[in-house]
Amino acid sequence: MDAVHGGGAGDTGAAGGPDRRPRARTAHGLVEGRTGPGGAAVFRGVPYAAPPVGPLRFAAPAPPAPWDGVRDAGHYGPTAPKVPYPAPFATLLPDPEIPGEDCLGVNVWTPDPAPGARLPVMVWIHGGALTRGSSAVPVYDGSAFARDGVVLVSFNYRLGVLGYGLFPDAPANRGLLDQIAALEWVRDNIAAFGGDPARVTVFGESAGAISIGALLAAPRAAGLFARAVLQSGAPEALPRERVRTMVRRMAALLRTPATAAAFTTVSLPALLAAQRAVLRRSGPLLGGPAFGLVTDPDTLPEDPLDALTGGAGADLPLLVGWTREEYRLWLAPTGALRLLDRLGPAAVTAARLRSGKDRAAVRALRAALPGAGPAELAGQLLTDRLLRDPLRRLAGARRTAPSHLYEFGWPSGIPGLGSCHALELGFVFDTLAVPESSWLAGPDAPQELADAMHGAWVRFAVTGDPGWAPWDGDGPPKVFGGPERADERPREGAERVATPPALP
Repeated sequence: MDAVHGGGAGDTGAAGGPDRRPRARTAHGLVEGRTGPGGAAVFRGVPYAAPPVGPLRFAAPAPPAPWDGVRDAGHYGPTAPKVPYPAPFATLLPDPEIPGEDCLGVNVWTPDPAPGARLPVMVWIHGGALTRGSSAVPVYDGSAFARDGVVLVSFNYRLGVLGYGLFPDAPANRGLLDQIAALEWVRDNIAAFGGDPARVTVFGESAGAISIGALLAAPRAAGLFARAVLQSGAPEALPRERVRTMVRRMAALLRTPATAAAFTTVSLPALLAAQRAVLRRSGPLLGGPAFGLVTDPDTLPEDPLDALTGGAGADLPLLVGWTREEYRLWLAPTGALRLLDRLGPAAVTAARLRSGKDRAAVRALRAALPGAGPAELAGQLLTDRLLRDPLRRLAGARRTAPSHLYEFGWPSGIPGLGSCHALELGFVFDTLAVPESSWLAGPDAPQELADAMHGAWVRFAVTGDPGWAPWDGDGPPKVFGGPERADERPREGAERVATPPALP
């Protein structure tokens, strides 16, 4: 496998010229990308698996067919079939839809597409509750990573019922199998783009981080990456009945058996319409049926958090963290925060019981957050249950490799969102100038905070050390932006990022 420059139609510029179109030879054929900002080579929509259509709709990913000649890799490939975000969230979370069947593709940004460059590699796994999202979200542009000497890879994987519906006649966790296939593509091909397959860091947010928790525990993913970053998502496996119920509900709407064979005969628009209907009754805080990962002998033999706290993946350095007010993205746009405040103490009690906390924990939270209302207290309790507690458990269980904790505390300029779920993404990717970043962050997000956070992620990929001390099982996380809380005083000598000025 190698990268080549010049020669052939469409490669009209000399090396380094503005019209230069870089090429790379993968195991399946030659691809031609584009020259991006700063001279980086960008390849988009390169297949890592065959289109999941027809008999492959609910099958494990199959290798892509090789091609002759030069395949154009100048544009994002099709996104995985999905349903759009509902109205309150569609104006906050960009989620482009690109039609087509060949949705299992990778994108690569590289500063040096030459074999032998052996640059560090970062592989991004997008979020979206395993039902939405794609690698084509503009905020996920990898130019800043390439600018800083890192090869950035992103990819699509099957979503919803196609990737995570549980059937008696199809492999479970197909979306996870897609992710493993993409990482195998990186192992086998990234050297042709200047990357080092032995220096791969996976990072992801929300469902992407949940996926990384599974990858850390999945035997089939062993050896495919050397470091991992989990942003606002903890390792988990859902009870099989919760996932199976989603399929049964869809089957009832479609008036067809709840089998992969039957669902294969349903048109894709009808399948997505049924999925959209059942998703209305699902959500991260509801605890009811949902699409998600399940334990499975072939892909995920054990609950991933149990496996990881039991020693699996203990030799891989971790960077894990959350935003200070994760819950605000889930509750503020729908008006649920106002409802919880009206419910008063009943809302706090319900959240305490759901999170498994005792009354002493609620008293400690009140002391740490003086003036907090019932909605904020309930939201923080639920965030503990979903994210902070399991991520601390994961970090505290490490034995041979360090774990680093962070918290993102800068508040959005969008009223009511605070430092909500997914707000850190534009800072990690250093894409605050991308118009879609302002959908969640609002105007005038501080570039100096993006410099600090993006720089820490690059340092972690290059050295395994993001720039602050590993977590010792106690004490506060590293805080990026935002006011300091009483329960999060930095340890002596701990580095902190300067708090940016508050937005008007």
